[in-house]
Amino acid sequence: MSILVYINASNGLSKSAFEAVTYAKKLGESVIVLSTGNSDTALLDSLGAYGASKVLAIQEQLDEAQLTRTIHKAASENQSNTIIFSHDLTAKAVAPRLSVRMKAGLVAGAIETPAADGTIKVNVFSGKAFGIVKVNTAVRIISLLPNSLQPEHTTGNCEVQAYTAEPVAQTIKIISTKKPEGEIPLPEAELVVSAGRGLKGPENWSIIEDLAKALGAATACSRPVADIGWRPHHEHVGQTGVAIRPNLYIAAGISGAIQHLAGVNGSKVIVVINTDPEAPFFKAADYGIVGDAFEVLPRLTEAVKKFRAANN
Repeated sequence: MSILVYINASNGLSKSAFEAVTYAKKLGESVIVLSTGNSDTALLDSLGAYGASKVLAIQEQLDEAQLTRTIHKAASENQSNTIIFSHDLTAKAVAPRLSVRMKAGLVAGAIETPAADGTIKVNVFSGKAFGIVKVNTAVRIISLLPNSLQPEHTTGNCEVQAYTAEPVAQTIKIISTKKPEGEIPLPEAELVVSAGRGLKGPENWSIIEDLAKALGAATACSRPVADIGWRPHHEHVGQTGVAIRPNLYIAAGISGAIQHLAGVNGSKVIVVINTDPEAPFFKAADYGIVGDAFEVLPRLTEAVKKFRAANN
């Protein structure tokens, strides 16, 4: 038996890819990776340092139907009783299809490795509670929430070999993909600085970017900010945007509506800056500052710079 991990390597290897391989390795069986979008041997060979024993590399990107069939094929050929995804848009689209096709139990949004009794802890109700799930089928499919564990290096060799996708009549053609350049992907960011309408306009966003640069953090925003065009939609975090689980989430000028909290309440530490002491966000915050973001953020940025300079 083996464990099959799916990763999309079209933009290189992300932190979530290493997390998924680390998670699979912790389950104690041989780890085989199926990758799409890249067949660079030198790149994919690095997965061996996280526990992969073999990588099946497909150069092209696949649509959801073809990817479902191809993962099924690879799992059958390698006698994989567990299939691991990172809990992203691909997993949300493909894992349920694969579950039906393979008659396999699906655990979506796992945050821990299986317990001794086989149960798996997951986030439910937009992160407001935890669920304990047990799979009774012969094959199980697990999607892992990003930032649920740290990638771990191991020792071992990794074989990279070309793999052929399962042929299927394609109904969707991928013409091109576009990824923001020079940015930390929000689902993988360990530090995030975010802001809302309290910043009064896009021309003031430099104070958010300055703090993010000093911290080495990603930038984010509330939904209204994205909707009115102050910031791009890929920075919108919340129930209808990107769900994140950083180690530190700093929110300035965001009231903390329940829809926003649903996407960020998995953060390890939440810091809220707001002029309104009654803002709902303070109830969810680990640390709160009642103050003007235009005064607090520059001072915080300078403090971070001085701390970094003193410790380098």
